[in-house]
Amino acid sequence: MTGDKPYKDGCAFTGDKYWPIAEAKIPILDWGFLRSDANQDTVSVWNGMFFRLEDHLDRFLKNNEKLRFSISQNRQTIRQILFELVRRCGFQNAYVQMLVTRGRPPIGSRDLRLCENRFHAFCLPYIWLAPEEIRNRGLNAHISNIQRIPSKSVDPTIKHYHWLDFQMGLFEAYDAGTETVILTDSQGNIAEGPGFNVFMAKDGVLFTPSSGVLEGMTRRTVFELCEMEGFECHETTISPKTLHSADEVFLSSTAGGLVPVTRLDNVPVSSGSVGKMTLQLNQSYWNKRLEGWHGTPVDDEN
Repeated sequence: MTGDKPYKDGCAFTGDKYWPIAEAKIPILDWGFLRSDANQDTVSVWNGMFFRLEDHLDRFLKNNEKLRFSISQNRQTIRQILFELVRRCGFQNAYVQMLVTRGRPPIGSRDLRLCENRFHAFCLPYIWLAPEEIRNRGLNAHISNIQRIPSKSVDPTIKHYHWLDFQMGLFEAYDAGTETVILTDSQGNIAEGPGFNVFMAKDGVLFTPSSGVLEGMTRRTVFELCEMEGFECHETTISPKTLHSADEVFLSSTAGGLVPVTRLDNVPVSSGSVGKMTLQLNQSYWNKRLEGWHGTPVDDEN
């Protein structure tokens, strides 16, 4: 560890120690790396406040149980580690991830029960799903025929690192001259994209896919904002054709809140400009966060 500000680029907790982000490592034989056998949850900090911290912890711990992970850190210890990461970095706006990897069994064994599961966490400056210029004019998204991992194979409510479907979809999107990708499900309906849920507006009503997707925290927040702003919002099945006919489309993500999509497959969504509902809900989202809505101050971990 060198320099006066060792955590200026970020900080990690792994192996029961805090590290400058560039120095943090996970053993190469850890099945979290070799087999994508891991669980993660990402909470953001804005204006010095964690957003929905307890909800993120609830989901993280619940998913650890689903994946049969067992770690020595309890809820309070994890909270303390997350607070310490942000404090060491000194970021007012941050992206904080907690994760558990399977570890590995003794060499020569494949018995999962012999693995020592490992807790890790890291803090980076706040990460945006898209740069400001693109957020202002809206993303150009590609709808792919690549199928999102089926729910019968991997529970979509678990935040995992099984991203090869997303990665290949992104290459397809770039080859098509677009900026991000939306995958479909086994019936060819809209599912989700890399790190985001999908919403569309039609005739003043919002819709979002009802199944086969992560129950995102920002997705949940959009439901709450709709109640406050007096908008109808329904979970349903959405075909690519229906999405193309939308008046507005936006993505919801911890990495940016509500991000507009103004083109699908290089074709304008409606007028091709950011819609009024999207603007209103996104403004409400950030205003309420500045007011401390669902917020936990970094300087008050109790």
